[in-house]
Amino acid sequence: MNTNASITTYSNSEYRSGSVAVWCAWVDSLYFSDLYLFTLSCSKCGTLPPESCFFSLICSTGSFMVMVIVLLRYAHVIEKHQNCVLNTASLSTGWICAAGLIMVGNFQVDNAKVLHYVGAGIAFPTSMLFVCLQSALTYRLAKTQGEYNVAHLRLCMTLLAFVALVLSGVFFCQESFVLQHASAIFEWVFCVIIMLFYGTFAFEFASMSGDTMVVLARGGALGPAGREHKVDALGAHSQPHPHQPENMSIL
Repeated sequence: MNTNASITTYSNSEYRSGSVAVWCAWVDSLYFSDLYLFTLSCSKCGTLPPESCFFSLICSTGSFMVMVIVLLRYAHVIEKHQNCVLNTASLSTGWICAAGLIMVGNFQVDNAKVLHYVGAGIAFPTSMLFVCLQSALTYRLAKTQGEYNVAHLRLCMTLLAFVALVLSGVFFCQESFVLQHASAIFEWVFCVIIMLFYGTFAFEFASMSGDTMVVLARGGALGPAGREHKVDALGAHSQPHPHQPENMSIL
């Protein structure tokens, strides 16, 4: 297996497993509880055992996935282009979102309401800010028509996510059962859009290489100039190390 395929397969498998896990929690909560279809908010899916155990596990695993994908995206931008404020801000907001997601998953709303809502107050706005920054970053780095198409797609998803988040927050504060019902629907819509947004990183991750890991190892020091220097140092007769794909696959 070559380096690009191994890294891309790992990233895509993380995205698929995270999406499946969220829907498993929803189905599980319907099976074990007496709540009705679509009246379950994300928080209510993890209130009672055994779904609370799955909810905590899923949120903790999802937090790790977010950290890995955000870090790979950060390194990929540096490798292919150069570091910038948008890229660094995206890394920070992504990791803050991961911290909030851990709080949401491990402090269920019926057991530790304050901490749960603090985590939600961190995770939801920072995830929204992350997709906004990534949309702007995609436009800034786009050069080909395909890259602009990805940027347009991300912009549309960002606008839809923003509308869903605002409506979910507004309806959540109301006393009406119908509006609470609508809040739960928009909350799930927001989560699905965010997961689909993460899935669009497959376009960039398809071109990842071992240099991406070099960027991480050097703390983001390998930019375009660093790549040119590395090519000059290797010379025209340099050959790739025969064990590099295998080592990267293991990593």
